[in-house]
Parts: sequence; structure tokens; C-alpha cells
Amino acid sequence: MDIKSNLAEVENKIVNACKKAGRDRNEVRLIAVSKTKPVEILQKAYDENIRYFGENKVQELSDKIPKLPSDIKWHFIGHLQRNKVKYIIGKVDLIHSVDSYRLAKQIDDDSKKNNLISNILIQVNVSNESTKFGTSNEEVFDLIKAVSELENIRVKGLMTIAPATDNPEECRVYFKKLKELSTEIEKLNLKNVEMKELSMGMTGDYEIAIEEGATLVRVGTGIFGERVYS
Repeated sequence: MDIKSNLAEVENKIVNACKKAGRDRNEVRLIAVSKTKPVEILQKAYDENIRYFGENKVQELSDKIPKLPSDIKWHFIGHLQRNKVKYIIGKVDLIHSVDSYRLAKQIDDDSKKNNLISNILIQVNVSNESTKFGTSNEEVFDLIKAVSELENIRVKGLMTIAPATDNPEECRVYFKKLKELSTEIEKLNLKNVEMKELSMGMTGDYEIAIEEGATLVRVGTGIFGERVYS
């Protein structure tokens, strides 16, 4: 597996998507999704100047953090259980997957105990698929209003996962919708809330996501190859 050439290809696609959308390349951050990959492979990506890594499992994240350079910005992108929050508080730069008030409250409580502020994104199930986590397009407003009252959380934007498809163009409608929701929420002018980040787009569809305004793209297979589940 040639991480260097994979990263060059991903970078090229990001640059081209930004050009197509008339955006600055610096508006988009690449999150290398490293779940199931050993630290040696992550180190190779790090050596190619990747500093943002995304993990899905709390235990795997906790195992990897001490074994890799301390200037990595870790992003938690998987479904997060409330009883696991305490293990990642203060260790991750951003939690992408907050989809309920109860989870947000847990993050707030654990952040208070540790005397710190946690940055989060609200996950929206834009496509309304029963197999996906996330709040609905309708409920996201009430959820964000409630979360905005929590003192030790800062909402930095929204996240979504588009449906799996062989035709990335089909995802455009979902990315457009997340951008629209973000614009509407911005107008509410809520405290502790800013719509700075749109985490959308994965290996199969990140170019379309960038064209529709993504600021964070989560690319795993495109960098590290297919995942191996034991």
C-alpha cells in the first residue's frame, strides 16, 4: 500500500474540487480515517504531513494516542456511548457525532469535571435512513437550542453521512441540505454555537461534498486502502 501516492491523489482531487467550486484549498481539512489501521500505517501518513486523524472506536483511539506524535489533532467520528465519553474528553480536538441532548449533556458534565471546553458537531441524519445515527432535519433546531445552553460545550457545525451509492452525484442533494440547515442555524445567533464546520464527504463522495461546502472530509479507504476487520 503506497500511502504517499494515495495521499497525493486525494490532495489532487481536493484541489480540483475546490477549483470547480471557486473555493480556497485552505477551507477544507482532510481527516484521515484510520480505524482498524495499525499505528505504523498512521505514522506513515503522519510522515506525509497529515495531522488530522479520525477514529470511530473509543478503545482504539485511547490505545493509539500515546503511541503517536502529540501534535496530532484527533477527531472522534463514530457513534459515541455516554458511558465512554469520559475516556476521550480532553484528548480529542472535535467530536463529530453528537446526536442527542443526553449525549451532549454527558460531554458537558465530563468537560466540567475536567475544567475544559469540548468542541462538538451535531450529527444530522439528512437522508433519514433507519440504519444511520443522527438527529432529523426537523429536530436539529430544537436540539441545538437546548445544547447551546450547556456551558462547557461549543457547537462548531454539523456532520452527516450520505447514503452508500455507486453514483456520488446522488449524494449532492444531502450535502446541499446540510449546508442549508447550517445557514438557517447560523441565523438563530445562538450562544456557544457557530456554523464554521461542515463535516461531510467520505472516500466515495468527498469531491461532491467539497463542491457543496464541506470544510472537513473524512477519507479512510482512499488513503489507507480497504479496511480489515478481524
